[in-house]
Amino acid sequence: MRSEALLLYFTLLHFAGAGFPEDSEPISISHGNYTKQYPVFVGHKPGRNTTQRHRLDIQMIMIMNRTLYIAARDHIYTVDIDTSHTEEIYCSKKLTWKSRQADVDTCRMKGKHKDECHNFIKVLLKKNDDTLFVCGTNAFNPSCRNYKMDTLESFGDEFSGMARCPYDAKHANVALFADGKLYSATVTDFLAIDAVIYRSLGDSPTLRTVKHDSKWLKEPYFVQAVDYGDYIYFFFREIAVEYNTMGKVVFPRVAQVCKNDMGGSQRVLEKQWTSFLKARLNCSVPGDSHFYFNILQAVTDVIRINGRDVVLATFSTPYNSIPGSAVCAYDMLDIANVFTGRFKEQKSPDSTWTPVPDERVPKPRPGCCAGSSSLEKYATSNEFPDDTLNFIKTHPLMDEAVPSIINKPWFLRTMVRYRLTKIAVDTAAGPYQNHTVVFLGSEKGIILKFLARIGNSGFLNDSLFLEEMSVYNPEKCVGVRVVAGKRTDPRDPINITLPYKIRCSYDGVEDKRIMGMQLDKASSSLYVAFSTCVIKVPLGRCERHGKCKKYVFCLIDR
Repeated sequence: MRSEALLLYFTLLHFAGAGFPEDSEPISISHGNYTKQYPVFVGHKPGRNTTQRHRLDIQMIMIMNRTLYIAARDHIYTVDIDTSHTEEIYCSKKLTWKSRQADVDTCRMKGKHKDECHNFIKVLLKKNDDTLFVCGTNAFNPSCRNYKMDTLESFGDEFSGMARCPYDAKHANVALFADGKLYSATVTDFLAIDAVIYRSLGDSPTLRTVKHDSKWLKEPYFVQAVDYGDYIYFFFREIAVEYNTMGKVVFPRVAQVCKNDMGGSQRVLEKQWTSFLKARLNCSVPGDSHFYFNILQAVTDVIRINGRDVVLATFSTPYNSIPGSAVCAYDMLDIANVFTGRFKEQKSPDSTWTPVPDERVPKPRPGCCAGSSSLEKYATSNEFPDDTLNFIKTHPLMDEAVPSIINKPWFLRTMVRYRLTKIAVDTAAGPYQNHTVVFLGSEKGIILKFLARIGNSGFLNDSLFLEEMSVYNPEKCVGVRVVAGKRTDPRDPINITLPYKIRCSYDGVEDKRIMGMQLDKASSSLYVAFSTCVIKVPLGRCERHGKCKKYVFCLIDR
C-alpha cells in the first residue's frame, strides 16, 4: 500500500515537471461557520421531541413529484420540498419496513453483527405514476414490495429481492425501470460472489449475465444505469481481466444490453444476454505517458449540452494511494461507436490480449439488437446462429476504450486530501438557461461548484471554479452530548473531571461522506445526503459577495 502511494506521488511529481495541470482555486469559499445555518433533516416529524435521535443510515435520496424521498435503515421518509424550512427539515410521511425477527435471527446465526441485520433500503424507483417500487436488504434476505405513491401503503405480495437488491448495505447496486421492466446490477448471493446484470418483471423473459465468468464481470462495483435509445447502459468499475499479469488492476467500464434481447437459443446463452458488451472508459491526462484515473465514482444521467447527448463522470485514484480526482465527459455516440469496433481476446491463459481480426468475427455481428439494420431478418435473439452466440459468450470485451470528449479531463483536483465521489449538474443555469453548472461532492463533506465553459471544439474544454463549500454540519448531523470525563491532553496544566462536550456518531466516527445529491431547480436548492442527515443547500450565496463577484455568481444561479 505504501509503495503504491509513493509510486503515485513520484508519478505526480513527474507530470508536474512535465506540465501536469495545477489545481485551480475557487473564486469563493464557504466555510462550515457559514453553511451551518442551512436547514437539516435528521428524521423528525413536526411537533415531535427533537432531542430524541435514532440511527438513520441513509442509503440514497430521490426527488419525484415535488417530493424528496429519503431511503434509510428500516424507513423511507418523504419531505415536501415546496414547504419552507428554516432550521430543521421535517418529514411529511414515514414508511416503516423492518425485518421480521426470524430474518434477524437467521442473519445473526450466519455471523453478522446486529447493526447489519436490518432492512437497508437500496432500491427506490418510480414504477409508474401510482407505484413506488422498493427493495431492501432485509437482514441479508433481500425482499421487494410495491407501495402506493400517495399514501405509502404497501399493496400486493412481498417477493424476493435476489438479483434486484444486494444482501449487504455496503455493496453497491443500480436499478431502473424501462418499458415496464426492471434492470438491476448487484450480487445474487450471501457471500457476494455472483455479480449479475439482470432483467426481471415485465413481459420479457428474465435474463442475466453468464454466471461465474470473469470475462463478463470480475468483482464489479456498479455505479449507474441509464436508458438510452435501444439500449440500457451500465457504468461500473471492475478488476481488469486483460491486465491479470499485473495483479488486481481496476478499470472503469461501460456495458450495453439491448432492451429487446430475448436471450439465446436452448443450446447457447439460454436465459442469458446475447447483446452484452463492455468497454473501458478512458479518463486520463495526456502526455508522453498518460496518467489514468481508473476508479469510477459517479455518473450522471444522459444530459444534453450544446446539442450533444453526454454523461459526465467523476473518477479518482485508488484508495491505497494519494487522493486525486478528475471529471470526464463522454458522448453517447462515442460509446455506441466503440461497441461497433473491434473485439478483444486472449488466445491462451498465458498470452496477452489482442484485437480479433475482422475476418474472424461471425455474421450477423455479435452484440447487435435483433431487428436492427444488420439483423433485419432476425425477429428475436432466440434465432441468432450458434456461431454468433458462441462468439459473444467468449468475447464480451471491446478492444478500444471510450475516449473522453476533448481527450482529457475538464476538471482536476490532485492537491487535496479528499476524493470527489458524487456529481449533480444544472444544464440550464443562468437567466437565459444557457449555462452548465456542475456540483461535485466529496468524501469529506465538501462540495465544489463550477461553470463549464464551451470552447472552439463546440464542447467543454475548460471550467471556471466558482466555489468550495463545507456543508457537513457535525452539530446537527451527529449531535453534541455532554458527558463526564477526564481531560487527558498533556498540554493541560491539570487533569480534572468535569462535564465537557464531545461529538459522537453512532459508531464513534464522524462519517462525512456524501451519499447522494439531488438538484431541484424550482426551489434553487441542492439536497445533500450524508448517512446521518440531509442538508438543503442554496444553489447560490449572492448575499455574501460584492458587486463584481455577485454578478458572476447570481447571474449563473438565477
